[in-house]
Amino acid sequence: PLNSWEKCGRGFNRDVTGKLLCPMDYNWADTDVCTTNKEYHPDICVTADSWPPFLYADGKYDPKNPARGLFKGKYLVMTFQCIFTSPSSAQHELSSGDMAQTSQQSRTPQWFHHHVARLLKMNTIQPRAIAYTATQLCFALSCCSSWMTVDEDFKP
Repeated sequence: PLNSWEKCGRGFNRDVTGKLLCPMDYNWADTDVCTTNKEYHPDICVTADSWPPFLYADGKYDPKNPARGLFKGKYLVMTFQCIFTSPSSAQHELSSGDMAQTSQQSRTPQWFHHHVARLLKMNTIQPRAIAYTATQLCFALSCCSSWMTVDEDFKP
């Protein structure tokens, strides 16, 4: 398991997080790719079109249809729920094994808690909320110890 307080064991330093962060253009299971990512080799070119697997349902990318499964990754959805509804809604989805929608209202009395989505009057999922969620998840998976404009995992 990941240590929630220690970030040095994340990013490309650990297989589970490296696999989620490694751009779809590269195969993390390939030992050479894994090593070159860990060493920040200049042959690994990351661009705005280099999407990480955590964005895709089941981490699967279809080069013929790049939109298939995009923004439906399990951890992305759970992170979204954690941020915009509640951590318990994300945990509920993890324990139930499916991604069925669950109403926060049904588990928490209305007088007790208003989730962020309700406070923001968020009736639909906006692209900026997905981008925010993906950025937060990427940071959580990375070994960066603090927020930076330039991602430490992808050095130029």
